[in-house]
Amino acid sequence: MNKIILIALLFISCTASAITLDDVRSTFASQSVVRAKFQQERQISGMAQPLHSSGEVLIAKSKGLWWQQQHPFPMTLVLDDRHMAQIMGSQAPQVITADSNPQMFQFNHLLRALFEADRKVLDENFTRAFTDQGNGKWQLVLTPVTTPLDKLFSTITLQGDKYLNRIALNDLQGDFTEITFSDHRPEPRKLTHEEQQRFAF
Repeated sequence: MNKIILIALLFISCTASAITLDDVRSTFASQSVVRAKFQQERQISGMAQPLHSSGEVLIAKSKGLWWQQQHPFPMTLVLDDRHMAQIMGSQAPQVITADSNPQMFQFNHLLRALFEADRKVLDENFTRAFTDQGNGKWQLVLTPVTTPLDKLFSTITLQGDKYLNRIALNDLQGDFTEITFSDHRPEPRKLTHEEQQRFAF
């Protein structure tokens, strides 16, 4: 009988400590700044070899998302609450606003919400399947239910621990994109002067 009680108590303890989506959102919300490296692999239907790219990403709650592809060619993407800017090499920024291109802006605004595990945005746009994978790891499979996302993707899968480590995009054309993140750096907790300038456009 004592063994049964012990096993039951262990089971209750494990269940109580299971990671939830709210736990992930709370952890992400506490991270004012996160810097990381990314590797992206895109498998396009009909192409024998996947496309590879890599670079740096910066997520700042007070500013937005800064994404700098360094290879195979330089390209920078900056997102905030009002603008999206794309910069190719030394060219002038191409700026998009919600007024000039609402569909594109909606999609890119959603990209930022994925990095922040924004529960409200996720609930409005997806059905969710969250799994605690043990050892602090989790997986979230999102199935789009709103346009234009449901016309583009079959599923979007997020995996991580205290940081977002992987995004997998399955699109309706049969293409697959995998983005992995590494070398996460939350310090310093405030943007440096140089980092602040990345959002000035």
